[in-house]
Amino acid sequence: MIARLRGELVSTGMDHAVIDVSGVGYLVGASSRTLAVLGPTGGAVTIHTEMLVSEDSIRLMGFATAAERDWFRLLTSVQGVGSRVALAILSALDPNELHRSIASGDKAMIARANGVGPKLAQRIANELKDKTGGIALGPGGVATAAPVGSHASDAVSALSNLGFRPAEASSAVAAAEDELGEGASLDALVRLALKKAAK
Repeated sequence: MIARLRGELVSTGMDHAVIDVSGVGYLVGASSRTLAVLGPTGGAVTIHTEMLVSEDSIRLMGFATAAERDWFRLLTSVQGVGSRVALAILSALDPNELHRSIASGDKAMIARANGVGPKLAQRIANELKDKTGGIALGPGGVATAAPVGSHASDAVSALSNLGFRPAEASSAVAAAEDELGEGASLDALVRLALKKAAK
C-alpha cells in the first residue's frame, strides 16, 4: 500500500501528475484543486495517495491534503461514485464546502460537479450525512480527518447521538480539541465540546 509520495514533479495533465521518486515515475490521478497547488514542474512535492486495485489495473490517486484523501474514500463508498466522479466532486468543492453541503443536505451544491446528476447528489448527501462526523472542521474551518476510533471521532459520535448535526458536532469537538490539546481524555473532550455546541 502506497500512502504518500515525496519527489520531483515531472509533469501534469488535465487529471493527473507524474512524480519522480528516486528515478521511478509515478502516474497519479488528481483533482484540479490538488494539481493547482503542486507548484512548478521540477519542484519538490509531497502528496497523499490512495492505491486502487482492480482485476485489470493498479492506479494511484493523489491528494494535496489528508482531508481530501479521506473525502475521496468516503465518496467512493457511495454506490455509483467511482474514482472519476469522486475527483470531479473534489475538483468542484473543497473539503470544507463538501462537509457543509452534506451536513445541510444541499444536493444542488454537490451536483455542481461534472458527471453528478440530482439523483446521485441526493444519494451522496443521504448516505454520507451520518458518516461525516469522522471528518472534523479544524482551525479556520478547514476539514481535517479525525481518525476512526480516536477520542475526536468518538466525541463527535457522542454529540451526534445527543441530537447535534454532524457539522455542529465536528466543529465543536475540533474547537474543544484545540483548547485542550491532543492528549485530552474523551470525557473532557465531550464536556467541553457540549459547552461549545450549546453556545
